[in-house]
Amino acid sequence: MRDGFAVDKWLLLAVAALLALGVTMVLSTSYLYSQERFTDGTYFFRKQLIAVGAGVVALITCCLLPSATYRWLAYPLLGLTFVVLILVLIPGVGIAHGGARRWLMLSGFVFQPAELAKLAIVFYLAHSMARKEEKIQSFSVGVLPHLIVAGAFLGVLLLEPDFGTALILVMLLYLMLFVAGARLPHLLATGLLALPVLLYVMLKAEYRLRRLLTFMDPWREASSSGFQVVQSLIAFGSGELWGRGLGESRQKLFYLPEAHTDFVFSVIGEELGLLGALLVLALFAVIVLRGLRLTARIEEPFDQYLAFGLTVLLGLQALIHMGVVMGLMPTKGLVLPFISYGGSAMVMNLMEAGILLGLSRRRL
Repeated sequence: MRDGFAVDKWLLLAVAALLALGVTMVLSTSYLYSQERFTDGTYFFRKQLIAVGAGVVALITCCLLPSATYRWLAYPLLGLTFVVLILVLIPGVGIAHGGARRWLMLSGFVFQPAELAKLAIVFYLAHSMARKEEKIQSFSVGVLPHLIVAGAFLGVLLLEPDFGTALILVMLLYLMLFVAGARLPHLLATGLLALPVLLYVMLKAEYRLRRLLTFMDPWREASSSGFQVVQSLIAFGSGELWGRGLGESRQKLFYLPEAHTDFVFSVIGEELGLLGALLVLALFAVIVLRGLRLTARIEEPFDQYLAFGLTVLLGLQALIHMGVVMGLMPTKGLVLPFISYGGSAMVMNLMEAGILLGLSRRRL
């Protein structure tokens, strides 16, 4: 790992630790569920191992590729991703589940294009902002084109519907514009203009309005719309400081829905206690801090925006997941990077980590 091949060891160790914990928690949280559904307790665990294997290969590949490759891929990947997102909406092509149409079947594996959309948007924003760095304060050149492109993606995502990914893309867009030097009045004005649209989207769907009202007092609807959050809080409370012990969660016994995906952090809090939850939080803090440190050390604009965008992307996903399962944000299904079950998310998260490691390798 010397002579130009060394990477940021703290970033690598944090990702490896989260990955090891994630594989363990997928087995712990999904065993009884997969036994009940597929008569095979290791069904989800084995699929996750395949995703981890593919993701590690992707991580190593991305770590070795030059950043010029990502610059070259920015626009082709953006166009391809948008087309694939459109395909998801076509009946008979996209796979529908739970009232949403978000997946495609590729060679026997289910793929969620929204995960690719996050990376494609980061590539596009990094490339575009690097080109327009001197004109970023101009609304017509530095802000409006990015809003139009992101708005097109948001529109397609909301048709699926995938409000969680749409929210992440909005936050990512504004944070990257702010760091690039866009004028604050432009950002505030466009944000205020978009507020009525956001309210319309939230109030149009009854289930979104119900989630918002439940967020205010989940215990009031503990047996219906507040069920997930209430069971999650019970899991955290019963874990106390040290936890019940690995594999000893009670809430995963068909009380806590989606325990291996959207609410995996709840089971971590129950089985590993407050200390285990804080350890996970600390590992993500390491990733964010090392990513920001790397961003500050880079001088090339594209690489700098790319590092910042990927760092923010990983940090936002973790922050929103934790906020939801702890009742600090309205319920929204988002996986916890490197930990939750999900092949598409796992491969893409490891690719993102690989790009960050590659950027760090060229700075050591």
